[in-house]
Amino acid sequence: MSTSLNSLSIQQLRKAATLKERIQSLEKELGKILGTAAAAVAEPAPRKKRKLSAAGRARIRAAVKARWAKQKGLKASTKPVPKTRSKMSASARARISAAMKARWAKVKAKKK
Repeated sequence: MSTSLNSLSIQQLRKAATLKERIQSLEKELGKILGTAAAAVAEPAPRKKRKLSAAGRARIRAAVKARWAKQKGLKASTKPVPKTRSKMSASARARISAAMKARWAKVKAKKK
């Protein structure tokens, strides 16, 4: 009997939730009677999320690109080119700063 949650009605979902709560309370009661062993089995420890390093993700990405290139008949690039940000020169930054100061001075002057 495999039914998806999407196909169940609201009443069926509520009934399932109340049954689950009743089962959990009965398991706790059973754990109290039998000892802590039954209670420990009822609630498994949460899984730790595995983290992948940046180098590992890069290797996977390169393998996927190579596989797609092979399927499409293209030549895979051997070394991915990292994107570099262009840096603004100090003089350009000063010009932009002066222009913004002048603009805001003009806006404040209009308010008065």
